[in-house]
Amino acid sequence: MAHTDHSSHPAIIKRLNRATGHLKSIVGMIEEQRPCVDIAQQLQAVENAIASAKRALINDHIDHCLVHAEEGEGTKHAVDEFRAISKYW
Repeated sequence: MAHTDHSSHPAIIKRLNRATGHLKSIVGMIEEQRPCVDIAQQLQAVENAIASAKRALINDHIDHCLVHAEEGEGTKHAVDEFRAISKYW
């Protein structure tokens, strides 16, 4: 499938970079022996950020790649692509 412009990718990268930095700070929290409840709360925040980035990527794929299937490799390929990516939802 031809690659189309993914205007959401810079925002996804920004979100993942922020999550990466936050995850590094959580490692510091563990090393400092901060309370487990605080660490778990921060881990949940990172997990939510990553899940949000994943949803944005999948939605972007659906909006841009699958919609253009008729222009390229056809409906069957679009359905196969949707099946492949939907297992990560």
